[in-house]
Amino acid sequence: MRKEPTRRLPVTSDIDGKRRSFLKASVAATAAAPLVLTSRRSEAQVAPLLPSPATTPWVEELPTAITPLPALDALDPMPMTSANTGGGECGRADHQRYDELCVAGKAGRPLLYQLTAKENPNWVFNPAYPPQAIWGYAGNMDTVATTPGPTFHARYGQSVIVRIRNELPANHTGFGSPEISTHLHNMHTPSESDGFAGDFYSATLKGPTLTRSGSFNDHFYPNLYAGLDEFSATSAIGDPREALGTLFYHDHAEGVTAPNVLKGLMGRYMIFDDLDSGSEESGLKLPSGAYDYPLSFSDKRFDANGRLFFDELNPEGVLGDKITVNGKIEPVLRVARRKYRFRLLNGGPTRFYEFYLQHKNRTTSYGYTIIANDGNLLPAPLANQFRVRIGPAERADIVINFANFPLGTELFLVNQLVQTETRQPRDAQAPGTQLLKFIVDREAPDTSLVPALLRPLRDLPSAAELAALPVRRFVFSRTNGNWAVNGQFFNSLLPRVSVPKGNAEIWELVNPDNGWQHPIHIHFEEGRILSKTVNGVNVAIPPNERGRKDVYILGPAQTIRVFLRFRDFYGKYMMHCHNLTHEDHAMMLRWDIV
Repeated sequence: MRKEPTRRLPVTSDIDGKRRSFLKASVAATAAAPLVLTSRRSEAQVAPLLPSPATTPWVEELPTAITPLPALDALDPMPMTSANTGGGECGRADHQRYDELCVAGKAGRPLLYQLTAKENPNWVFNPAYPPQAIWGYAGNMDTVATTPGPTFHARYGQSVIVRIRNELPANHTGFGSPEISTHLHNMHTPSESDGFAGDFYSATLKGPTLTRSGSFNDHFYPNLYAGLDEFSATSAIGDPREALGTLFYHDHAEGVTAPNVLKGLMGRYMIFDDLDSGSEESGLKLPSGAYDYPLSFSDKRFDANGRLFFDELNPEGVLGDKITVNGKIEPVLRVARRKYRFRLLNGGPTRFYEFYLQHKNRTTSYGYTIIANDGNLLPAPLANQFRVRIGPAERADIVINFANFPLGTELFLVNQLVQTETRQPRDAQAPGTQLLKFIVDREAPDTSLVPALLRPLRDLPSAAELAALPVRRFVFSRTNGNWAVNGQFFNSLLPRVSVPKGNAEIWELVNPDNGWQHPIHIHFEEGRILSKTVNGVNVAIPPNERGRKDVYILGPAQTIRVFLRFRDFYGKYMMHCHNLTHEDHAMMLRWDIV
């Protein structure tokens, strides 16, 4: 059944729960599971799904190195500060501060790139499953889309423009919707390039926060530290303590983020500076080049024929029982006897992970070093760690030293976290599920380090200064069968919060329920966790969460207080649950810097 291209309806009011309908005519083609009523829950539920068919492990091999996307000499038509609607661009707002920032010594003249969202009809997740259509990104002039899409290597002080074209099929079948809005999570980016949910576009359709449709959108990423204005007297590019490192880009179209990302619309973006240099000869000298390796995990469910399945009507979502690693199920990565930096990303949509490095005997685990949480290097490494837990959209950078193992050793990255429903994980349980096989198969020189100190943190304000700050409270709960923030559904046209540019505030994130965990993502600015309470009782902040973060795992009956600054740009941004089904079913709000 074909999609009706007129189905998008912008929100005009959500006082009575109205919002843009994301219920698509093509859902019938996905053979959704039947709804049933249970005695435990009052709302309609989906009957348990059959397990995905068996797969063939350790056949697909990942490349031994990830090659970053090169810059282009030019784009046709050339980018403009204002939207080039005559050349086919969607009706975005003007690039903020473009002429001011794109000068030598600040962001510089932008490097140019292109991504094209398109369908690949012959993707193989695993040899046991048939080739099938995915949506992914093709880099620059490439014709074939992949999932994940191309990897970017950017640098602070060097701006980029990424032209993101939409060539998804307008009249496809199955889940997903062929309009896109691409979010670079969690870059300090002007709002018109942030991938706002209402900024979705195709050649024939536009979101409610754009002025017209278009076949592409030019995203301007200044690649400057937060605090550009605050530290203008001492730094031309902001506060280096605010540097990010491990980011990713993904579709963020209103109401269909989960199916579009599940279908493949995501990729990786790493950014370097003089400290986290991307070289083993300067700065911190962390493992670099071929030994700095992104790993993206996504939970997926397949039908009896081995084809990707998703029920986008169900506000509970669909818990995947097969885990792709860089787009493949149970792949192999051959590694050298030396240190590697692995940038772990939980790409969602729903499952949580707790990762262990395990011998093939399934009883012996080995330690590694955690150096970053979300996009941010920690102040100091956490050595001899045996586990790291990440929720949807969280990241963790770990260093594994394969020099500790003889040639021929087989190791596995294992998830030991038990999860049987989309609502939240249970406890860790050995031996766990093997997701990725490492084979130590060669020697290689190693000049990399893991120094005792990484990136320093800026001091928090004093207790008196914190007590004087505005405090906003946000309650994440179930409302009328959907998901809400402060009892209200997402409205892309209505800002719930307006923050004066330059302000600092405390935001309280509250989960009043015992049955769910919510990974809450606040766009644009990194925050610092001030406290966590469960049922009003203070609990410890884990060591890996004591740095800067952009995703906050809000557990049952928990309140998290987060310190945030709002700097450098104006406009619309979002806060939402990054369980992507919760987000699509309205657990999101718009907030503006004014």
